[in-house]
Amino acid sequence: MISYSVYPSTFGPLGIAASERGVVAIDLQSGKRPLQAKPDWVDGATTLTDLAAGQLRDYFDGRREAFDLPLDAAGTPFQQGVWQALCAIPYGETRSYRELAEAIGNPKAVRAVARANGANPLSIVVPCHRVIGADGTLTGYAGGLEMKARLLVLEGALIG
Repeated sequence: MISYSVYPSTFGPLGIAASERGVVAIDLQSGKRPLQAKPDWVDGATTLTDLAAGQLRDYFDGRREAFDLPLDAAGTPFQQGVWQALCAIPYGETRSYRELAEAIGNPKAVRAVARANGANPLSIVVPCHRVIGADGTLTGYAGGLEMKARLLVLEGALIG
């Protein structure tokens, strides 16, 4: 069973879904593709969705740099590998898609890495916002480039 709830935050409403095993999806509802509760999801907060919301609020308030949550995101083995590499990007730092491809040992998979990055269902906790273009420009983000910039400014990786 997957439970889903929406929480307020200083960065906008957060949609959080969780199974018994871990957090399944997180979305800033201000994004271009807001997370929609699926028909088989149960509407309502759980201890785990509450925990995730609290940690995200701490992050937005500058009191948290890392998350301590069980995760249960569905993805291919390749996507899972990319998402693990995303989690290795330190708070306040960025990487290019090429650097991320190199980090997973597949330097020619830049486009596949970009697709896996875009498919990340765990916004912020799996920090896909820390990936930028090779020339240092901000590139695609499901929450929009303005939100990506806000997150990077919060972390000190971008001057606001």
